[in-house]
Amino acid sequence: MKLDKQSYYERLLQASASDAAGNKPPRPSAAIVPWRKNNNDKIEVYWVRRSPTMRFMGGWYAFPGGGLARSDVALHVGQMPSGASDTSFSDADPSTNAGEIQRLGPDLIPGLVACALRELFEETGLLLLSDSKQPLDEARIGPDRMRLLDKKISFSDLLTERGWELNAEALEFAGRWLTPPLAPMRFDNRFFLLRWDQEEDQQPSMMGTELDHGEWIEPHRAIERWTRGEVTLAPPILHILKVLGEVGPAAGSHRLRNTQEANLGPMRRIELRPGIVLIPLLTPTLPPATHTHAYLLGHKRAVLVDPATPHADETERLRLTIHAAQAQGIQLQAIWLTHHHPDHIGAADAMRREFEVPICAHPQTARHLAATGLTVDQELHDDQLFDLGGEEAFPVRVIHTPGHTRGHLCFFVESHRSLIAGDLVSTLSTIVIDPPDGDMDAYLESLRRVRQLMPEILFPAHGPAVLNAVQKLEKLERHRLAREEEVFQAWQAGQREPIEMVKSIYSGIDEAIHPVAARQLGAHIERLQKLGRITGGRITGGRVTVD
Repeated sequence: MKLDKQSYYERLLQASASDAAGNKPPRPSAAIVPWRKNNNDKIEVYWVRRSPTMRFMGGWYAFPGGGLARSDVALHVGQMPSGASDTSFSDADPSTNAGEIQRLGPDLIPGLVACALRELFEETGLLLLSDSKQPLDEARIGPDRMRLLDKKISFSDLLTERGWELNAEALEFAGRWLTPPLAPMRFDNRFFLLRWDQEEDQQPSMMGTELDHGEWIEPHRAIERWTRGEVTLAPPILHILKVLGEVGPAAGSHRLRNTQEANLGPMRRIELRPGIVLIPLLTPTLPPATHTHAYLLGHKRAVLVDPATPHADETERLRLTIHAAQAQGIQLQAIWLTHHHPDHIGAADAMRREFEVPICAHPQTARHLAATGLTVDQELHDDQLFDLGGEEAFPVRVIHTPGHTRGHLCFFVESHRSLIAGDLVSTLSTIVIDPPDGDMDAYLESLRRVRQLMPEILFPAHGPAVLNAVQKLEKLERHRLAREEEVFQAWQAGQREPIEMVKSIYSGIDEAIHPVAARQLGAHIERLQKLGRITGGRITGGRVTVD
């Protein structure tokens, strides 16, 4: 088989240089973990589920909280909780990058505590006041809370109107966490514990649209649900549940504030579903992405999916991370590649040599890589099934999903219906289909095929994981078909050059990415030709002339 020349998209990837330091600093935020003793003298926490419609972590379980608002800084919170003024991270936090952290001066820390109290009231109805002359039950404060949620009054004005004074004395500082570099939206978050007994007049309740569920639950029950793949949790939520479940708030105070046990060597352990550890690696890739995610997949027998980075320092961090995993009983068996693009394979050969494991990929990917001097040791084929479990099975099925490239693969964890999606899906931008290796017809068919598997969560190579996977896949297909109809209409109107179509179809985008957009439109034209909807023109065999 004669190899195609390197695609325009691949040349762009090789020429790119990601600069994560250019991103906006993470937004300061705060969250509160309400806890109590139940009738059996067991600790329970109150956790909430974010609505699936939320842009950030929709459908995930968390604790009440949110981002710092300008108005929070002017609020008075009474006596401050101990430890809240700590503006540093634990030295054990590997996600810290001094250049990207917005340092909060001492005058802003009370505002962050006020943010936590405001979010607690908005999301659960719990309100911490210094001296309330009236009992605060749901019947009394419910209407005020609804006015706040409907933005008919500010929190500051509500406090003034009612003569209420906040008091944060009951809070206990429980650690500071930085959102990993999964997406442009990141948070620098502080957690606080709050004991809230069953005898209190106020009890948590749901109101508004941001949350759709809340409940008291024993931490070990919550972790059991996560272990079964029923819920998705961010690393700090899982860590807090483990500590509170094992030793409780008092004995666990140091562990909550010093999060070293939540690390995997030099990186944070990001295990959103059991057996799927996400490892974001700074990689030359196309904006808005700055990182490509590698995945350590499996319980005992594990594979490393897409060791992406070509950077020496990132490669070293990846090496130490895998060694840390092996020290915890993980046995690396192989390296799996979703496809051959340079932002997915940068450290593959280095990891092969370090851990003496084979590189595995689809035959089409192997052919592409052979031309670059990288040898694939074993081939992966559609519908192969591997068990990467230990005492319990961890079945992973190989799914051939051509479209972005001819040899593109996804990996489907059947036990909890999780899809390692590679570049079939991005949660940051649109996937580029660049002929001739890219094929829009094959891409749409791959979306449909994967959707039939009924996945529950998508783990892309770029961007955060997303729940409601079927709806996401349906939305992607609708978007591509709508774009195709725009291309058809432009063709009917007499436009023949994709670069000219870009100006009308992608109006407003940066001119620097016009050539990429033109390749994408060329892929649509090729598909329209296959369908017989258009004839003639200069697009043949998927090759697009770009002026």
